[in-house]
Amino acid sequence: MIGSIDSPQVNFSVNGREYDLAYYLTDGIYPKWATFIQSIPTPQGLKAVLFDQCQEAARKDVERAFGVLQARFAIVKNPALCWDKIKIGKIMRACIILHNMIVENERDECTEYDVSDFQQGEGSGSSYVNFTYSTDIPTNIANQMGVRTRIRDRQAHQQLKGDLVEHIWRKFGRDQDNN
Repeated sequence: MIGSIDSPQVNFSVNGREYDLAYYLTDGIYPKWATFIQSIPTPQGLKAVLFDQCQEAARKDVERAFGVLQARFAIVKNPALCWDKIKIGKIMRACIILHNMIVENERDECTEYDVSDFQQGEGSGSSYVNFTYSTDIPTNIANQMGVRTRIRDRQAHQQLKGDLVEHIWRKFGRDQDNN
């Protein structure tokens, strides 16, 4: 995502403030951009500790879910740098639906089978990867630079992070006061 200067357009409100760029929960290796929200390395105070716990838990849930999909579907494990977002979205939705169908089916069965029968080794060459990609690239460089500047805005990053800390505290912090 870092190589891209695009972020999904969404509208949401946090702590009474409106935002229009999606954000991603990340670890500390990502830059402090408006679209990346990291945990707090050394949280000070109950609000920061609670935010850190919630952010890390949600991020790990997403990582685990994506890991399950990568283990099951080679198409998710392989790079998709040349594919357009619509195609990637359709592939991900299809994999999630298939995964849920498989889990539901396996829940009803008690059949024992050797998992290695279904796994593909690295470099087996049995997966087909379509390298066609969309050439619908915006040509307005001023527009691209404006979006790039908005995404890389460190002040917007700090504002969103602060608003998320307050939101989490208002939503879950009452439990912390009683401890």
